[in-house]
Amino acid sequence: MTLSPLNALRAFDAVARSGSFRAAAELLFVTQPAISHQVKHLEEWLGAPLFDRSGRVPILNQRGEALSRELAFAFDRIDSACDRMRPQKRDNTLVIAAIPSIATCWLIPRLPRFRKQYPEISLRIVYAHHGDDIDFSDVDLAFVFSKGEPSGQDFTAKLFLSGKSVPVCSPSLLSSERAQGIGAAELLGLDLLHDTDDSGWKTWLAKVGHPVSEGQLPGPIFEDFNLLRIGALSGQGIALCSVAMIEPDLVDGRLIKLSDVTVLEEFGYYLVISGVPARRQYVMRMRETFLKWLFEERTFS
Repeated sequence: MTLSPLNALRAFDAVARSGSFRAAAELLFVTQPAISHQVKHLEEWLGAPLFDRSGRVPILNQRGEALSRELAFAFDRIDSACDRMRPQKRDNTLVIAAIPSIATCWLIPRLPRFRKQYPEISLRIVYAHHGDDIDFSDVDLAFVFSKGEPSGQDFTAKLFLSGKSVPVCSPSLLSSERAQGIGAAELLGLDLLHDTDDSGWKTWLAKVGHPVSEGQLPGPIFEDFNLLRIGALSGQGIALCSVAMIEPDLVDGRLIKLSDVTVLEEFGYYLVISGVPARRQYVMRMRETFLKWLFEERTFS
């Protein structure tokens, strides 16, 4: 069997994670036509399309979503393994681990401002995997999603952003007028999108006085918030999304909020700070500078 086209798979993964061909090109430091060429090559190799191109903007079809889920997991593991194996010059590099949601939706879009303000500080951004322990022999700061404040002997944690979530959808699915005051019963008649499992929607429906009977709610399940967000942006259904992660989408009208009722208030995006003594000597000043900038960005965002 012919080996998988890894460059094309990486290009497709970047498109799926970022939500557009242009953003993928920026992430991989190539041109947009190069990304399009690689994706076309992958589709030809697979013998099937991965995007629905009937609209103005290509969106992942069912096959593309399935491949995206598998690739996200595989590439995250590969990247983490390579990061652990690669010798690093640590004296002038601040290493930050971030789960994909906050890396893509919050941190990376703001990094150009940090680099412009502090060009002398080098950053290395690596993946943190939800539920996995952070190796603070290699990481100075980490962004994680947790129910309650994480605790451990080799780090301290600070709440950075709330995890509270509201139902949202693309205006292509529901007009703003129809979305106003939409009831739980009507929502159940639409496609629901789930993050990891359907517990979020069950909690939300119970909170608005419309509990559902036992059994799984219909609708696709996404194992990563970025995939869930892309599903909502492309008009595939209604998703419960963290307000902190989708604020730009709400402001720009890419997503609309269907209710003020929130769930997942007990969850949060936490900033976890390494307490490993051996690393303090050469990272403390850079780390404090970055922390100060982070909380200023959060205040003015």
